[in-house]
Amino acid sequence: MKVCLDTNVLVAAFATRGLCADLPRTVLADHELIVDAVILDELRRVLDRKFRLPPKQVLSVLAVLHDFPLVPRPGAPFPLEIRAPTDAWVLATAVNGQADVLITGDADLLTVREHAPLAIMDPRAFWELLRSSPGGS
Repeated sequence: MKVCLDTNVLVAAFATRGLCADLPRTVLADHELIVDAVILDELRRVLDRKFRLPPKQVLSVLAVLHDFPLVPRPGAPFPLEIRAPTDAWVLATAVNGQADVLITGDADLLTVREHAPLAIMDPRAFWELLRSSPGGS
């Protein structure tokens, strides 16, 4: 399955323990990760400015994700009315990368999931989907 992890899920993966830390490991091991410069740039900004991680640590986090193929940067945000403009770019990334699912904790993206051309779900719902599917991951 092709999976796009939103920035907030990636931040939680590197800054916390629990489900959001386990989810990316499972995706990286058993699925295809969809990521692009839009998400990596936002991740860099959040880790640097909001979490004030040392530059060396930020580069280390980004290096893990740069080992995976980057999808081309979308030419435009996805044409769906979303409150935060950056979320339309994240949705465009997922669509451009032909993701099957976008995993996010962002309420604005979760609100528009009925109108999106791919599944959008929160980390818990995705985890439950993986656990209930044949093979368990």
